[in-house]
Amino acid sequence: MEQAINAYRSITATPEFREIERLRSKARHDEAQALHQAWLEGKTAGAEQEREIWQDVIADKDSTIANKDAIIAELRAKLDENN
Repeated sequence: MEQAINAYRSITATPEFREIERLRSKARHDEAQALHQAWLEGKTAGAEQEREIWQDVIADKDSTIANKDAIIAELRAKLDENN
């Protein structure tokens, strides 16, 4: 258990981990902003336009998640190499 705690502490202390957490936080904020904006635009847009807006929001979120997954995979590979 102690090894797991020490490993977690060493991972969270790295600049890469802090950057990933910063990006995750920014992505959550950006997603909330995009959803709010889509909602505002949807109030004045027709049903088809609203659907397109939501599809764009979802596509942006999927892209962000894919990018973060790639970063996490790279960091995990680096950690595996070091252990």
